[in-house]
Amino acid sequence: MSKDLISRYYSAFNAGDAAGMLACVTDDVEHRVNEGGIRHGREKFAEFCSHMGVSYREELRDIVVFASEDGSRGAAEFVVHGTYLQTDPGLPQANGQTYILPAGAFFDLKGGKIARITTFYNLNDWIAQVS
Repeated sequence: MSKDLISRYYSAFNAGDAAGMLACVTDDVEHRVNEGGIRHGREKFAEFCSHMGVSYREELRDIVVFASEDGSRGAAEFVVHGTYLQTDPGLPQANGQTYILPAGAFFDLKGGKIARITTFYNLNDWIAQVS
């Protein structure tokens, strides 16, 4: 179940289906992004998804999903293939640059939903690729 949930979440991500991603998370989801703050709740997560859809076009490839035996935790490793569409404040100017970036995420799962997402990637590598 937990591996299926994480796989469903990433399928929705790759389809650009924010509603599908939101359907996979708890109302009080905790979203932790590499080099960033913590977002609490589905509304803040929805805002993040909306922003990402405007600033970036990304496809995750080579996804490998892991899960604990009790189904309470999971992880995924993948490669992000992206295009930087719109400048994010404090980051390099966007002009359609492409990037390929190894990344991973950790999950807490409860009640058949994702309660925490923690994403890691090398920000300096990304900046070097788009600069």
